[in-house]
Amino acid sequence: MRVWAIVVRIIRQFFRDKRTLALMIVAPMFVLFLMNLVFNGEEYKPAIAVNKNVPEIVVEKLAKYDADVKELTKATARKQLEKQQIDAFIEMDEGAPEITLEESDPTVNKAVLMTVQKALQELAPQTRSLQLKTTYLHGSEDMALFDNFGPVLIGFFVFFFVFLIAGVSFLRERTGGTLERLLATPLRRFEIVAGYIIGFGLFTTLQASLIAWFAVDILDMMMEGSFLYVLLITFLLAMTALTLGTLLSAFANNELQMMQFIPLVVVPQIFFSGLFNLDTMAEWLRSLSVVMPLTYGADALREIMIRGNGWNEIAKDVYVLLGFAVLFMILNVVALKKYRKL
Repeated sequence: MRVWAIVVRIIRQFFRDKRTLALMIVAPMFVLFLMNLVFNGEEYKPAIAVNKNVPEIVVEKLAKYDADVKELTKATARKQLEKQQIDAFIEMDEGAPEITLEESDPTVNKAVLMTVQKALQELAPQTRSLQLKTTYLHGSEDMALFDNFGPVLIGFFVFFFVFLIAGVSFLRERTGGTLERLLATPLRRFEIVAGYIIGFGLFTTLQASLIAWFAVDILDMMMEGSFLYVLLITFLLAMTALTLGTLLSAFANNELQMMQFIPLVVVPQIFFSGLFNLDTMAEWLRSLSVVMPLTYGADALREIMIRGNGWNEIAKDVYVLLGFAVLFMILNVVALKKYRKL
């Protein structure tokens, strides 16, 4: 009977906390729905540019295998490769095909090479193994999948752990009565928020820096650009996660409810961070990436670490992440009205 009493008490607790009960059912279905949309997307169609000296029959065969083919000069193709507007450029060198790959995504490179090989082998069926002269704009043929996913993983782990730790810590400040005591002082709301952000921010900055250092120096992750830019992006990601975590903690009554935000706020960002090719998703689904901070952080880290680019290429991502952090700080100030008007 005592066991049944415990069972009944737990069941009652779940029914009293309707949000927990709903999320136990809704959150897994929501994540599975996103996975279905992502993995059942369209097949990737490589974007390939060709020089004018490439025979028309080759262009026709590439198009036959669903490649998006267009004719460009070498200079224009180079610029579009730099901006990831095309995946490869093909030209003829002394009668032999030469292909230049953008190379920042090994899965895309594989799709391009398979398409080109199929097209060329159909033109020369007697050749069982047609060797292409291949050059790489970024990286090399030895570039591993971990080098491609690494920058995204750095951004994700920084964002996830800072979000979780900041949210739970701020929740404890509130439930422990510390926040209420601060609200009783002459401090303004923005001063309280700034104090918490700076205080938590010191530790999150240290955490983000150590994660980036460990990935690059210990795990030997590919690093073509400036490590200082990596620190800048990880810092901005940490500040965005910090301000978002403290904001959402205002709507949680305990640590369990804070955890419930993870499948709704953090997990969806994984699908739009670059781990999966956005070009294979439906257009309406791709549009959701504009409200995902991790999208901008991961993009900037790839620009720095894989492509070796600098400020001009990451400036937009920096400004967007900074805008997210400032927006969430302002909303934190507004959220404090929930406890007391100052």
